[in-house]
Amino acid sequence: MKTLETERLILRKFEVSDFSAVHSYASNEDNTVYMIWGPNSEDHTRAFIGFAINKAEETSCSNYQYAATMKETGKLIGAVNLALSNDDAEIGWILHRDYWSQGYGTEMGMEMLRFGFEELNLHRILAHCDAENVGSYRVMEKIGMRQEGLFIEGRQAHKHSEKKYGDELSYAILKDEWETQKEMKYYNALPFEFDDFIEVPELSDGVIHLVCTEKVPGDDVRKRIPEYKFTICKGSEKIGGIRLRIGYIDILYFSGQVGYDIDERYRGNGYAGRACQLLIPVAKAHGMEKLLITNDQTNNASKRVCEKLGAIFIRTARLPQWHDRYKDGYRFHNIFEWSVE
Repeated sequence: MKTLETERLILRKFEVSDFSAVHSYASNEDNTVYMIWGPNSEDHTRAFIGFAINKAEETSCSNYQYAATMKETGKLIGAVNLALSNDDAEIGWILHRDYWSQGYGTEMGMEMLRFGFEELNLHRILAHCDAENVGSYRVMEKIGMRQEGLFIEGRQAHKHSEKKYGDELSYAILKDEWETQKEMKYYNALPFEFDDFIEVPELSDGVIHLVCTEKVPGDDVRKRIPEYKFTICKGSEKIGGIRLRIGYIDILYFSGQVGYDIDERYRGNGYAGRACQLLIPVAKAHGMEKLLITNDQTNNASKRVCEKLGAIFIRTARLPQWHDRYKDGYRFHNIFEWSVE
């Protein structure tokens, strides 16, 4: 079982000498109040350490039990594990209460997801917790897992409850979703410049021209970014519309910086692609070199526009439940990257 490393932690195999550090949290009711085990007796803690050591020595490990130690001091402050079942796994963690609310749980969880998806090639990782364990499910959300279910009286009640049964939350994340989140972080880190809207030059290729009809300011509260809206014209006729959003945020991974629509009677003439090309000077004026164009997986016409532009197909991404298109009944979008360098 290989040693793993995060920004502040070393995740390593358990050792017999870890007994005191492990027992200090495993025997503490505050630490184990939401666990289905504990508080531990000394025999329970020794049995766990023996179990963890044996699992680490297996030729084909199926239950990765990691001791979480501080990188600077070597002090053991908690544990994290990944229990495999075919190409799925369940993740779990515990931290000594002295180290709560400092981001260590998130750090451990993120590394387990990375290890599971990138090195073990898992398909799906899930996690469960008592529905009242706010700290635990917040970690699940911070590392990108989504809630899959609430099981009413689905587990033993926590140790401070007067009830026999408690509710259980279930979270999960797919490898595809993990990779999507990494891509979102990449695009969100791309440079751009926006102090104000520019004066739009004449945008024409001799066949069509664009008329800027609106410049929509960004809105942090509504998570909207600055946007140019254009009418696509052929001579004096309005044949469609196109817009360009300036910047990179999560929602635009699924919605794109560029959106276009050609009136039905003018479709099939390449006007959408021409309109996209005319936006390049505006994008460059704001320091943008890569634009995302997205479309529903059944929209073959829009996919052909992307292909003719030379845009690179990234993936068919699952829409998150918070996205407006999900609420409209859509579930997947094709993601294309268009380089305008």
